[in-house]
Amino acid sequence: MNTTKTKICSSCETSFSCGDVSVENKCWCNDYPPIFNLSEGGDCLCPVCFKEACEDKIDAYVETMTPEKALKNKAISLPKTEKLIEGIDYYIENGNYVFKSWFHLKRGTCCGNDCRHCPY
Repeated sequence: MNTTKTKICSSCETSFSCGDVSVENKCWCNDYPPIFNLSEGGDCLCPVCFKEACEDKIDAYVETMTPEKALKNKAISLPKTEKLIEGIDYYIENGNYVFKSWFHLKRGTCCGNDCRHCPY
């Protein structure tokens, strides 16, 4: 069931593969949080542009967070994934993983470790 297609990014016009390779091996975009509506216009974005668009949308959402809002945020209800995405869930500083607000929002609670980007 190879349903991959070669597409052109609607943002940067780069050619890229889009679609499921098999039932078990879904399209690369399935690793990202489902935060876009298909009705928002435009066609698929390449992996680089898609990641940037996700980062921008998540950062804008996180800026609206207060500790009270964080307790009932949208990220808690998204499907859980094991895969962490650099730039969205974390960044690396001096060889250490630093978890971003989005990671904490997805978890849904404060862990009590005084994390730098804790929204709670």
